[in-house]
Amino acid sequence: MKQLYMNRIIKLSAAALLVLSAGTVSAQTTGFKFEFGSGKVKDGYTAITPATAFTSQLGYGLDFGSTANAVDRGGKDPLKASLITGDKPFFFSVNVPEGNYKVTVTLGDAKDSSITTVRAESRRLMLEKVVTKPGEFVTKTFIVNIRKRPISTGGEVHTNTREVNKLDWDDKLTLEFNGKRPAVSSVQIDKVEDQITVYLAGNSTVVDQDDEPWCSWGQMIPRFFKPGVAISDQAESGLTLASFKGSHRLDKVLSTAKAGDYLFIEFGHNDQKEKGPNDGAWKSYTESFKYFIEQAKAKGMIPVVVTSTSRRAFNDSGKVVNTLGDFPAAARKVAQDEGVAMIDVNAMTADFYNALGKDNSTKAFVHYPGNTWPGQGDKPLADNTHFNSYGAYEIAKMVIEGIKSNHLGLEKFLVDTPHFDPSHPDAPETFSLPVSPPSPVLKGAAFAKPAGN
Repeated sequence: MKQLYMNRIIKLSAAALLVLSAGTVSAQTTGFKFEFGSGKVKDGYTAITPATAFTSQLGYGLDFGSTANAVDRGGKDPLKASLITGDKPFFFSVNVPEGNYKVTVTLGDAKDSSITTVRAESRRLMLEKVVTKPGEFVTKTFIVNIRKRPISTGGEVHTNTREVNKLDWDDKLTLEFNGKRPAVSSVQIDKVEDQITVYLAGNSTVVDQDDEPWCSWGQMIPRFFKPGVAISDQAESGLTLASFKGSHRLDKVLSTAKAGDYLFIEFGHNDQKEKGPNDGAWKSYTESFKYFIEQAKAKGMIPVVVTSTSRRAFNDSGKVVNTLGDFPAAARKVAQDEGVAMIDVNAMTADFYNALGKDNSTKAFVHYPGNTWPGQGDKPLADNTHFNSYGAYEIAKMVIEGIKSNHLGLEKFLVDTPHFDPSHPDAPETFSLPVSPPSPVLKGAAFAKPAGN
């Protein structure tokens, strides 16, 4: 009898679908099935209505004061009979432990069309403008990485004030449903252990930027991968190779990484400003880069050198000039010396800006007149380092091309996309994504502080 009892406990734990009697989920629950709407609920699913507000006790629900509408179309299949939609973006959060999660969403409406864009955590693009016709339903699956400050090998990541309330560091998996008419019928979330994790180490050109209009390639690149790959963006604004290591972010990566995972390393903008020993910052940068690669290899990871994005700087002849000194060349040499793959984003972004031209290239950056964005005020934005969604999206395509040209194992997990030539980029006028609302936690604080490198 005792053995039978123990077997039942083990079976329940493995299923990880525990729901407490009060309707709450435990802090260690790792599997969920949610039905959105107000109709009949399918067996095994938990109902989410517009009134299901997230609380720490409940552990799931519409978050950050989201308002939405339930639509009940009736019919035999509960998962297609009702849905939640809204004329503004809405957030849905679930408390989960650290790890990679397979998220499966069913989108559509039995009687109306829909267009849904899905982001996760701090504006990571997961699904881009999924269109359904009246009566059509589409099921899509993507992978979301959840990280937390504690390090299993001891200590924790030293975060800065910008990160205190960042959605990337909280206890929740948060989804943002956006678009002309998002229509969400169901959401299933399951913890998975079989994903290849791509860890991104970098600065503000890589980080998950909290607020519009800032954006980075690191938060755009998940959109280009099928399930099988998780993107873990560990980058943060203002960091160098040394401060990434010093704040225990490399320790965090190594504590959760497994053999066969990847470490993409892009630094340079801030390293350029540091004073290094002996031969200066260049030598310190080179030695630190080699250390990152050695540590990744020791863990069985696959390191990839990514050269820094070029700044928007043109000479009198209207051509892009290098403002990063010897650092892009140093990164290339490290990759060659260490025998690792290299993605030359520095060269590709220069080609990108040259193709757009001096004036038109502002459309890839945070260049906007005053009062364009909520909370901006009268002061115009003229940032020649940081990108908007269009610029970040194009650079993500460059990284994808680098994966292809290096024939990395990740290549087989890419969604079908045509070849991208940065010398012939997508026209800025043809690009559009629904705008994320101001960070629900930071409430547009981006305009109260520099974005940082």
